Amino acid sequence: MIPLEDTFGDILGKAHRGLNLSNEVVAREAAVPLPDYERVRGGEFVEEVVRKVAPVLRLDAERLVAIGKGMWHPRLAAFPHFLERVSTPFRGGIVNAYVVWDEGTREAAIFDTGMDAALLLRIVAKGKLKLKYIFLTHTHVDHIAELPNLVKATGAPAYVHEREDIGGVRVFHWGDVFHVGSLRIETRQTSGHAEGGTTFVVTGVELDTPIAIVGDALFAGSIGGGMVSYDEALRTNRESIFTLPDQTILCPGHGPLTTVGKEKNHNPFFPDLHIRE
Repeated sequence: MIPLEDTFGDILGKAHRGLNLSNEVVAREAAVPLPDYERVRGGEFVEEVVRKVAPVLRLDAERLVAIGKGMWHPRLAAFPHFLERVSTPFRGGIVNAYVVWDEGTREAAIFDTGMDAALLLRIVAKGKLKLKYIFLTHTHVDHIAELPNLVKATGAPAYVHEREDIGGVRVFHWGDVFHVGSLRIETRQTSGHAEGGTTFVVTGVELDTPIAIVGDALFAGSIGGGMVSYDEALRTNRESIFTLPDQTILCPGHGPLTTVGKEKNHNPFFPDLHIRE
């Protein structure tokens, strides 16, 4: 079981930085002693303090406490049969890349590269897949490190959003649609963490459940953080991910798979979203 990408401390830190608040301001508005908030910011879980500071940081306190106590994980009942995840080490963590294919035609697409192209190529070879596209959710190094090796080994064209044109790849515009066999792949804007951050929504008449490869826009119980714009990251997640059907399986760039419905009920960054599970 892949652990959550972010601890409660990571979540606090992303909200704190995104809102551009000082420790002193958060402590004062939450009515907690400054040293107590600094302890929490440092990763020490103190439930009483976490509950008080969460609203100041526009986070859902109950959801944040559940993550802090290790009481929530988005365990999925089954892994989609047309999807493979490759998780490789990167700077003390794990980065995910994905292979999606049409079972009839065996046409396939790879999403991001991770840190070991050989693992992705092994899936393609074992499944006798015909790689048609390589898609990049964004161009942070852990998501494109193996791109030259993948292109060289497969000859498949690589695509990235026009805002992140890195040369030697083709560009797309948000709203563009691609096809892999009977699968339809729609590109949606999820910028904010990255300038050209993109979510790829995969649907098809033979698929019981749509999937969305979201890169670092959204993690199980967290977000990738607003490295470009925190407000934009929250907004584009709402517009492009949370408008998908609740059963949609989300495939993040780090951490475990989750669903739209699970994130509506458990992600601290979206306290107003919820459904009946």
